[in-house]
Amino acid sequence: MKSMFRLILVLLFCWVANKTEAQNDQDSSKVIGDRLVIGADTIPHRNLKEVPVFPRKTFSNRWQYNRYRRLVYRLKKVYPYAKQAAELLVDFEEKFEQEPDKAKRRKYVKSIEKQLMNRYGDELKKLSISEGRLLIRLIDRETGSTTYELVKDLRGGFSAFFWQSVAKIFGNNLKTKYDPEGDDELIEEIILKIEKGEL
Repeated sequence: MKSMFRLILVLLFCWVANKTEAQNDQDSSKVIGDRLVIGADTIPHRNLKEVPVFPRKTFSNRWQYNRYRRLVYRLKKVYPYAKQAAELLVDFEEKFEQEPDKAKRRKYVKSIEKQLMNRYGDELKKLSISEGRLLIRLIDRETGSTTYELVKDLRGGFSAFFWQSVAKIFGNNLKTKYDPEGDDELIEEIILKIEKGEL
């Protein structure tokens, strides 16, 4: 009887070991191109972009609704400038870092500044103070650097201090950081909706 029990126990152990080995073979999966291979099976595989979903906006009064609509209007107006600034900064930094001579760097910065003023100066001068505040936040969102840091890197500490002082006179702060999970949560939501084409 003991030998029969041992035989059943050994067979049961072998069967369990074989099952876990088969499962391990199936668990080993590889992504090859646009296919996922699991054992001998091949499944189509695609990485999808994350799609944020927001609850429908409800407003308790007309004043809140109008405030929200003004924010959407301002963001639609200012957001393209922030995106353009990020693209120009990438191109600019590559050329700026390659130039070892400081005098040539300064000359290059002045020529770029002149081009930008000719291209965008009139439009940017027409921005309201609240649109300027949004632009400062969005530049940090798009570039990863505050406006103050950008001015300091490109024009020097004195220029950054001067423009920060001017901004403070008008109630702005060039050192403002973008916080998508805090103060700027509504702005982030609206931008994502603008990018998706919902607004």
